[in-house]
Amino acid sequence: MGASDAPASAEQQEQGPVEQRRPDMRLSRDQRVLESRVFKEAFDHGPHHAGRLMVMWLAGGSEAALRLGVVASKRSFRRAADRARAKRLLREAYRLNRHRLSGNWDAILVARRPILGASRQDVERDLMALAAKAGMIGKGP
Repeated sequence: MGASDAPASAEQQEQGPVEQRRPDMRLSRDQRVLESRVFKEAFDHGPHHAGRLMVMWLAGGSEAALRLGVVASKRSFRRAADRARAKRLLREAYRLNRHRLSGNWDAILVARRPILGASRQDVERDLMALAAKAGMIGKGP
């Protein structure tokens, strides 16, 4: 019988679990906007907020649930590697801060050229500033 098999002492049982529950930090397929109609709806009718590194478009509706869509156009980023890096930075910043956002919106983030020279922390700051402008900062679910 090893140490891990031994029953917990009464003191350990009273204290409860030592580890606190962390917010879910994954960005699954269900949490991403993949349908072109949602992108079109956001670009045609949704409110938008511009920052230095990105533009945030919002799409509402019955399906909206803080999902994320990312865009890095070939016009702004000629090289595929630059487009991939821009989208990766946007996804990572959103993934790490999604638990801080609230509202019934889907966010479409459009990368701007200066994102290539920015750090992940810079992208996070810009994202949170835009979310605050949009009224999306609040208690998570």
